[in-house]
Amino acid sequence: MEHSLTLWIIFNIFIVAMLIVDLMVFNRNEHEITIKESLIWTGVWIFLACVFGVGIYFYMDPASSLDYFTGYLIEKSLSVDNIFVFILVFSYFGVPAKYQHKVLFWGIFGALVLRFLFIFLGVALIERFEWIVYIFGAFLVYTGIKMAFEMEKEVHPERNPLLKLTRKFIPVTNKFDGPHFLTRVDGKLMATPLFVVLIVIETTDVVFAIDSIPAILAITTDEFLVYSSNAFAILGLRALYFALNGVMKLFHYLHYGLAAILSFVGIKMLIAEFYHVPTPWALGFVGLALIASISASIFFPKEDKEMPKAPEEE
Repeated sequence: MEHSLTLWIIFNIFIVAMLIVDLMVFNRNEHEITIKESLIWTGVWIFLACVFGVGIYFYMDPASSLDYFTGYLIEKSLSVDNIFVFILVFSYFGVPAKYQHKVLFWGIFGALVLRFLFIFLGVALIERFEWIVYIFGAFLVYTGIKMAFEMEKEVHPERNPLLKLTRKFIPVTNKFDGPHFLTRVDGKLMATPLFVVLIVIETTDVVFAIDSIPAILAITTDEFLVYSSNAFAILGLRALYFALNGVMKLFHYLHYGLAAILSFVGIKMLIAEFYHVPTPWALGFVGLALIASISASIFFPKEDKEMPKAPEEE
């Protein structure tokens, strides 16, 4: 690691402490998260992310701070795409609003662990095989183009291979048992639909990480900066979901902005050996792409469609 073990320990202790406070204090009792509550928590996470970025400015150097903020904005913008999936999955399985926070809490906790592993794997691959940068870059450009032509976001949980595997080994009941992931039916231990939703959320985040991790590695390969920017973007995702749940359908052009961001960072990786795109330019492009796509969505509204529902089980 490029930074001291103490720094890593302190940062992760802080993250775990914030998660404990969130779960054990503010959300000790399951309840439907209000818009006001979600906006407050969204502001708290953004504030903490910015304070941390300022701390990097003084603890490390201005360049590292700029890399962190650029990475954070990229991860934050790409993570918004997760919200579309959360809405579709929760609607598909009919998850009660008061239990959605618990699913997202454990889903995002798992995402932090998995992304930690992905980041170190990605950096190790780049350092060992420099040519893999071109594969990452080409993949991001391909993903960006594919996303640009993706007219509707679709999720098919029943096709999830991990979910199919889970159902082979763990019996699943078709009824919720409050906030529990596991329950007993006639003395037999079974998974509830909430556990199924957690599996779907966790595996879809792995898919998103395949896009987002190479994207931030185009900005910096400093593991600590990549992980910390990822962590703050993901931790604020739960609150952002509840804040934007009702208006996400308005941002129907956002995927064009995300596609442009992915393509841009992919091209940045591909031409890195011949030309270094300054980080301020990258930060400016990401901000401009988001503003343009969100503005287009607001000024040119589109009729929404009914969300799909999970098929009834016998």
